[in-house]
Amino acid sequence: MLNIEDIQAFGLEALQTILRWATSPQFYAQVGAVIIAVAIAHIVAKQIKSRLSFFDKEPRKGTFLSVRKILFACQDLLFALLTVFFLAIAIEVSTAGVGTAWLVRLAQSAGVVFLLYSAINRFITHPLIRALCLYVGIPVATLQVFGWFDETVMFLDGISLEIGNIRLSVYFLMKAAVAAALLFWLGRISNSAGQNVIRGQDSLDVPTRELFAKLFEIILYMVVFVLLLQVLGLDLTALTVFGGALGVGLGFGLQQIASNFISGIIILLERSIGVGDYIELEDGKTGMLKEINMRSSTLETFDGKEINVPNEKFITTRFVNWTRDDPRQRYEVEFSVTYDTDLHKVPPIVTAAVASHPRVLREPEEPDCELRSFGETGVEFGVEFWVDGLDDGPNKFSSDVLFLVWDSLEENGISMPFVQREARSLKATDPQGSVVRKPVKQSG
Repeated sequence: MLNIEDIQAFGLEALQTILRWATSPQFYAQVGAVIIAVAIAHIVAKQIKSRLSFFDKEPRKGTFLSVRKILFACQDLLFALLTVFFLAIAIEVSTAGVGTAWLVRLAQSAGVVFLLYSAINRFITHPLIRALCLYVGIPVATLQVFGWFDETVMFLDGISLEIGNIRLSVYFLMKAAVAAALLFWLGRISNSAGQNVIRGQDSLDVPTRELFAKLFEIILYMVVFVLLLQVLGLDLTALTVFGGALGVGLGFGLQQIASNFISGIIILLERSIGVGDYIELEDGKTGMLKEINMRSSTLETFDGKEINVPNEKFITTRFVNWTRDDPRQRYEVEFSVTYDTDLHKVPPIVTAAVASHPRVLREPEEPDCELRSFGETGVEFGVEFWVDGLDDGPNKFSSDVLFLVWDSLEENGISMPFVQREARSLKATDPQGSVVRKPVKQSG
């Protein structure tokens, strides 16, 4: 623990070092060597860029296109690379001239860090890898080139917390964070690639592909977790303790997560639903099943919305799978005709019109027009028909059929009823000769 006396002693020592540098000719000679080396690197880089044509603009075509593109991309590194090179020459000159070159070596180390930073900015575009290189790689490289890496590691490892046989240090936690980020990023990339390969196997049906895809995802992340333990140097017997803690957690806070996870496995195994099925939930929400994840499934509605449904819902509640085994659906539309119509002519006319629709099926049943009831204003009919698909989204079967019904009735002179109301006002006289107005009578 530092106290005031230690801080004062350190400050006095630093001040004496600065005064010694300020009165040392060797220090100024090294400063001059660094400035001259950087200036020469700047001039040479500028001359090279002006004299070489492939540095003018990015090449789009021509011979050796890939090589020219690499050379064009390296122009940002030219100044940093030349700076390191000329500082190396300055080290030799300073050592021969003034007998020391420690300051020039520090400048060259800083030049190496600058070169690495320029290369990362120019060539690495992935956000995670770029962040790791900038915030982990650059500090580690800086400590390494200046010779402070081992001391820093010992210092960070000395800041620790011990609980029984478990020792957690700052260095261990930093190493664990970097390793976990890198391994799980690689795992996510591998998972996406593997699932694309599995889903591309046309010889397997969709539920089987989804089952293998989810099993691949589970096994992959288990392997990544074991690899992380190995990288961190942890004994695999620690999984026993972890398993006990996980069991307690599942019994309390993670019960719903575990239930949804197991429900997802059950769904994939029994194949009660599959990707591409049209699902209607108990609360009336409907949508096409887009994907089955480890915790929830996604329904995509025809108006572009996505509904996340916990997997447990498909196990514990009722739902309607409209397209599990057979995508064919039966629909019906209703219409009315006036009472002066020859009712026997209506069914064959309407049936023939509906059957002319290209999407209306003949199997399992042909279109069927039925007399339903005698209403107040007209005779009620309904026509039933089978189609391949759903009457929603891009398919509007009911609308098309209603147009066909309307056109066929118009062509055959059959009218549809509409409500008519008649109002009458009757006058009468009472025995005294006064006019009495009777109530208005309405009829339909």
